Amino acid sequence: MSAPEWIDDWYSLCFDNRFTRELPADPESSNTTRQVHNACYSRVHPKPVASPKLIAYSAEVAEQLGIPPALLESQQFAEVFSGNAVHPSMDPFAMCYGGHQFGNWAGQLGDGRAINLTEVTAADGRHYTLQLKGAGPTPYSRFADGLAVLRSSVREFLCSEAMHHLGVPTTRALSLVLTGDSVTRDMFYDGNAKQEPGAVVCRVAPSFVRLGSFQIFASRDEFETLRKLVDFTIRNDFPHLGPPSPEVYAEWFAEVCQRTAELMVHWMRVGFVHGVMNTDNLSILGLTIDYGPYGWLEDYDPNWTPNTTDAQGRRYRYSYQPQIAQWNLVQFAGAILPLVDNDVDQLQPGLRHYVATFDEGWHSMMAAKLGLGKFRGEDDKKLFSDLLDVLQLAETDMTLFYRRLADVSCDDAVDSVCDQLSDAYYQPDEINDQVRQATNEWFDRYRERIRSESISDDRRRQRMNRVNPLYVLRNYLAQLAIDRSEQGDHSGISELLDVLRNPYQEQPGKQAFAEKRPEWARHRAGCSMLSCSS
Repeated sequence: MSAPEWIDDWYSLCFDNRFTRELPADPESSNTTRQVHNACYSRVHPKPVASPKLIAYSAEVAEQLGIPPALLESQQFAEVFSGNAVHPSMDPFAMCYGGHQFGNWAGQLGDGRAINLTEVTAADGRHYTLQLKGAGPTPYSRFADGLAVLRSSVREFLCSEAMHHLGVPTTRALSLVLTGDSVTRDMFYDGNAKQEPGAVVCRVAPSFVRLGSFQIFASRDEFETLRKLVDFTIRNDFPHLGPPSPEVYAEWFAEVCQRTAELMVHWMRVGFVHGVMNTDNLSILGLTIDYGPYGWLEDYDPNWTPNTTDAQGRRYRYSYQPQIAQWNLVQFAGAILPLVDNDVDQLQPGLRHYVATFDEGWHSMMAAKLGLGKFRGEDDKKLFSDLLDVLQLAETDMTLFYRRLADVSCDDAVDSVCDQLSDAYYQPDEINDQVRQATNEWFDRYRERIRSESISDDRRRQRMNRVNPLYVLRNYLAQLAIDRSEQGDHSGISELLDVLRNPYQEQPGKQAFAEKRPEWARHRAGCSMLSCSS
């Protein structure tokens, strides 16, 4: 597509490709799998597709980027955001990075099926990278094809936006485009590969740099390239820290630790389980990044992981996520240690700050989930831990439990609490005397705690419903939208996204989106655990 053919609305975008302008590039131009040294990225163009069709988009993200409706609704938009055409002002590239995967150093990884299409400056002055996931192979694809299928792309698109509306720091999603091509995938890695519809998601973030971006250079003693990337990141994403220096590097590390701790608190608040918390999947900005085999807790099970690859070790289970994030930050500290003259004491405060930030955030978050005014120390810690024990006595839906608890009056008889919470139980007829007694005893202490602050039922309900969502992207809801989309009906994606835009407010006629997982979905593929190809 030559320059004169581009519609005028593309010029509403302010292109600013600073990553490729300011950082060292791979000198090799061929798109072949290889080890890339002393370079932060490789220039690469997306793979052309057969028949791109836009099937979903985020109006909020488009508006934020300054993309006008005429452009959004044009076929040219679908061509560009499927990778079929590249605007002359774009400079596509794939990032080089490494990482620890399941606790083991994996060496070079990089953007294997993601291509950073361009960088833009939005009307609000903020800088964003627009990244296509599933747009073809890159030098970092190893033995893969760099493509994505519809089911994984729907999940990525919906979850990016759902997390944003939940108030969880995250990358965003601009668009979801069908490519018109078929992609071969073995969903369960059991030798039964099949053809699936291909798709491309456009992901949006201020930066897609992750902890592993720095590890790769440290692992190879490429310290000059490491310093260039660190300085670039501080100048552009942490400018409030001032010009880069050893002292600023330590302050920067502490802020990364803080943002990561705050992110973990959010994940725990809404019951989100990432599934693949490798160091290359943790954002330097404290954003949720790389949506693969994620999931929300249905019944409260702190040992649950959504990832089939993690089923045995459960390294990335729900309750372990804060510890894994801390472990990842220790690895990150090791990568940047040369920049502070290998003085471990310079980075220890950042790691302590992580622990303090998470602990304080956890206690404040749990107090908010229960409608308390503020955290009061050891007694509240006991109240919180005992509640989590109670939630495990019976199969209890975490999301619905907190919403139903908000409706239980502190003036009601204690012995009726389980009956009022029955919607949250997966087997309400099987609630035995032990569960009733433990729940009643806990609620009696909780009620006294509420009364000690003179909090009215209305006030408590308002507080709780502000932080406890009613609508989350349950795996089975995503799978239902995928099923319809694979049959050519894409309206389920938009309908689900509309509900997820207001996750804390009851929406008339949308009760079906706030129900616990149905029995048919307990073990169905896509509705419970997922593989990394999901």
